[in-house]
Amino acid sequence: MKYSTSVSSSRRKSRKAHFSAHSEARRTLMSANLSKELQARHGVRSMPIRKDDEVIITRGMYKTREGKVTACFRKKFVVHVERITREKANGATVNVGIPASSLTITKLKMDKDRKSALDRKNRNKKSNDVEMTNVDNFLLED
Repeated sequence: MKYSTSVSSSRRKSRKAHFSAHSEARRTLMSANLSKELQARHGVRSMPIRKDDEVIITRGMYKTREGKVTACFRKKFVVHVERITREKANGATVNVGIPASSLTITKLKMDKDRKSALDRKNRNKKSNDVEMTNVDNFLLED
């Protein structure tokens, strides 16, 4: 059932929006779930993945392998994880691209922007209803 009339439910339009998304939109599309421990600590379910995060692969051929993210390719919607490589026919080793949705973040690389994003997304924090109670009274007085 369609809830929002402003958003299309067409497969064709949603695929076009996905594959023609700009870089900043792709960053949010390339989000990965946090581990249960991180979810409990930060009150956040998922975060956009970035270089130097430590991850565990949850789906596919490389399931249960762990490593650090070495590169995020927004253009290709894939992430390279250290020690996840394969040999080409000519003997050269290449990194295997893993979709971000197939990863679970086990350790976040923290900086001030990431910290503010976690604080903003935190579902366990106290709501700002205390500050908004004065607004109703102010409107009634006028």
